[in-house]
Amino acid sequence: MVAADAFRDQPVLAGELVRLEPLGPAVLPAYWRTLQDPEGRRLTGTHAEFTHEQTETWLRSRGDQHDRADWAATAVGSGEFVGEVVLNDLDPANESVGFRIGLAGPHVYGRGYGTEMTRLVLDHAFGTVRLHRVELEVYAHNPRAQRVYEKCGFRLEGRRREALLWDGVRYDALLMSVLATDPR
Repeated sequence: MVAADAFRDQPVLAGELVRLEPLGPAVLPAYWRTLQDPEGRRLTGTHAEFTHEQTETWLRSRGDQHDRADWAATAVGSGEFVGEVVLNDLDPANESVGFRIGLAGPHVYGRGYGTEMTRLVLDHAFGTVRLHRVELEVYAHNPRAQRVYEKCGFRLEGRRREALLWDGVRYDALLMSVLATDPR
């Protein structure tokens, strides 16, 4: 069994393209812009609206959450905020967790950031935290994200038909997971 506070000591994770640091208020301006990006909202199916104050409060509270890990991703070299990556919905008894990623907008798509962010977090989840399963949901209208997940070892498990209504069109949600024993 994994500890219920498995993410108490959330490390910095560094790759060739990105550096992942615990998410906090230091990235508020860039994080706020990301939340307003129409394409990012469409790809993630984000209908919710957040105020600037709610967003700042959320960012300030991340360090107090030990059953999840939220990272801010910055580009190596420039330090530009390129997105966030999250392990959430920890199930200690089953050694599993949810995965979520959001890139800062179309200006960072296609540069390998999402792939490296995913690989770094999976290495941490399986190697350090000793989880067995990481799962996610991705919408069918986001094939770029699906390819990244497949490259990183996620496998399709199922489909929630017409789970998202966006601008009058219904989209399926695809359920994917990767196990510690799966090739990555």
